Amino acid sequence: MTKLKITAIGNSAGVILPKELLEKLRVSKGDTLTVSETPTGVVLSAYDSEFEEAMSLAEEIMREDRDVLKKLAQ
Repeated sequence: MTKLKITAIGNSAGVILPKELLEKLRVSKGDTLTVSETPTGVVLSAYDSEFEEAMSLAEEIMREDRDVLKKLAQ
């Protein structure tokens, strides 16, 4: 487990990620991370544009076909 300290960055707050953690995430300065909420906490991941596009399509389908999905779930 790695402890990170929250620091002030202008009017916001942030954390500094150690080099070892950046290597594990396979990211570097300027890259984008995603934060996901899980039952046990939050997860940081490298941003994946293909995954985000697939999730957007899935959400659109779920909205459009809500009634059909409800019937299938029964």
